[in-house]
Amino acid sequence: MDKKIEVNKFDFYYGDFQALIDLNFPIIKNQITALIGPSGCGKSTFLRAINRMNDTISIARADGEILLDGKNVYDQDVDVSELRQRVGMVFQRPNPFPQSVFDNVAYGPRVLGTATKHELPDVVEKSLRGAALWDEVKDKLKSSALDLNPGQQQRMCIARAIAVQPEVILMDEPCSALDPIATLHVEDLMRELSKDYTIVIVTHSMQQAARASDWTGFFWLGKLVEFGGTHELFTNPKQELTEAYITGRQG
Repeated sequence: MDKKIEVNKFDFYYGDFQALIDLNFPIIKNQITALIGPSGCGKSTFLRAINRMNDTISIARADGEILLDGKNVYDQDVDVSELRQRVGMVFQRPNPFPQSVFDNVAYGPRVLGTATKHELPDVVEKSLRGAALWDEVKDKLKSSALDLNPGQQQRMCIARAIAVQPEVILMDEPCSALDPIATLHVEDLMRELSKDYTIVIVTHSMQQAARASDWTGFFWLGKLVEFGGTHELFTNPKQELTEAYITGRQG
């Protein structure tokens, strides 16, 4: 299997507090990796470490490696803007800009200069189709994105992420603010997107991890307790703590 990302002896600190401890695991290309575990165990910190969104925190620092196609994203010569183009992010709550649907999706290509003015309509349509939203909004492209329902807003944010043609999409609890039907829409979409993108999702829902992912990592107090194929981890966990967590006896 082709490893898109390799995590080697990765530690992360906020000042004196060590939030992530000696992480070692692969993220497989064109598959969905879910990260589960209780609140505060380091899942979102790790997700943000992949595209260095934690760089904005002055007391944060990292040791070890997160290799993207064999290159450590923490090397000094890494262009962080280029890294974030390659590794997109979808947040917990939909965060549409107070602009039209078209301008939201076109934002990245405009800023990065990856599409000309004449190319933008095609990029926007392709991205909205990729996010399974085109048929619902094709007549509302000039309307405010804030008028969309939460499920549509989240799929539009996914369209905005893929408009810059990333290689990896990070999703930080993308369904936590959505109703069950919208959640299933996003899960179906993730499965479709994984044909073209490598996806890493943080979720508090073990049912979602079991339904939607190929691989699962279980985090506990900043450590990766267990990592493996999702079906195997949920049906035959190797660690006692993993079994206690997924059966509800711990956490």
